[in-house]
Amino acid sequence: MWSYLRAIRFDVLLKTTLVTTFAMGAIASANEPIKIGVIAPAAHIIGRSIFQGAEMAADEINQAGGVNGRQIELYPYDAKGSPTDAVRAFQRLGQRDQVHAVVGTFISEVSLALAPWSARMKLPFLVTGSAAPEITKRVHDDYDSYKYLFHHYENSIFIAESVCDSSKPLFVDGLGYKTAVILSEEAAWTTPVDETYLKCLPEIGLEIVDHIRFSPQTQDFSPLFNRIERTNADLIITAMAHVGVSPVVQWKQNEVPVFLAGVSGQAGSSSFWDNTNKAADGVITLSAGAGGAALSPKTPKFYQAYIDRFKEEPAYASYTTYDSVYTLKAAFEKANSNDADDLVAAIEETDMEGVLGQVQFYPKGHQHAHGLKYGKGLVTGLAFQWQSDGKGGGKQVVLWPEEVAQGELQVPSFVKSGKGKN
Repeated sequence: MWSYLRAIRFDVLLKTTLVTTFAMGAIASANEPIKIGVIAPAAHIIGRSIFQGAEMAADEINQAGGVNGRQIELYPYDAKGSPTDAVRAFQRLGQRDQVHAVVGTFISEVSLALAPWSARMKLPFLVTGSAAPEITKRVHDDYDSYKYLFHHYENSIFIAESVCDSSKPLFVDGLGYKTAVILSEEAAWTTPVDETYLKCLPEIGLEIVDHIRFSPQTQDFSPLFNRIERTNADLIITAMAHVGVSPVVQWKQNEVPVFLAGVSGQAGSSSFWDNTNKAADGVITLSAGAGGAALSPKTPKFYQAYIDRFKEEPAYASYTTYDSVYTLKAAFEKANSNDADDLVAAIEETDMEGVLGQVQFYPKGHQHAHGLKYGKGLVTGLAFQWQSDGKGGGKQVVLWPEEVAQGELQVPSFVKSGKGKN
């Protein structure tokens, strides 16, 4: 499926100290294609969604006449989740392929490794899957160097706030839950998630009775679940992306009587149901989008077209990457130039209806400069639950926000029910 991915040949690397500017004239030629690099780990669920989201957007734009008559050409590279491979791909995209912008990556350590190269090479880079707030902190702290960097996904702080915002109506008000355990993988993006959880969960009425961080290489989660059971907690609030299948399978196999929720990046893919052999039934996760819920008038059409094309539901990074390519389209149309600084100025002025909501970026000087604006009327994400479709398969049922909810919360048979529980 990914035969078109460009291999990274380590014996043909250009000098890494070269600083290249990609302005090919102030006014773009009508016949010159717009070259966009895409970097992600192809073997990963989320990585695949990045490539597919970019491909779908580019094809739609080209079929509709392109960008001021110019066609979009994608240059996809499989970075295999490695910062080293990603840096080499980014260098090659800029120096050999001479792309005009880059989108992609979902591992924060990879995105942070690429940030200095975006600055050195003056190459606009839209991060579409990573969540670390450090991405926009670089722009805030050194705008002149890092102004080419944009964060086209909710950062960890906003993700955690969304988990808390959804947990209050679903678990505190809905089930009467009072206690929670934080269970997070050790990664750059989860540190600010946990810090926000520690503040916002008590604010919504959940006492934190344990806080566990585990290695992404963990294979046996039984000791962790045994520890959680001993707390008699009502709820497990997660922060996971590198892992997802193993903890869910073992949660179900061990019939851990504690509701599993929070955010699990892998759970956003439609293949998660089969990958967990139906163990995902009952799991709730925050996601950028799911189930065709109309976060904007464009969402349902995108959702169905994606399924028709790729035979699977879009994962969260499909939405963000799709919107990022359209963001670049609007910026190129506004700038009418290949100059990186002109393109940055145009992206900064983005005010576009995307499939996730209204796309705008925080301005220079803001704490989250060049980050995707978060909030009602902008981008908030949603919470969905994996539920059986009654035919042996699973479906993603959106539960929050209320205005796009598609069904009711279901409590797994082995989980304590909440109000009136023993």
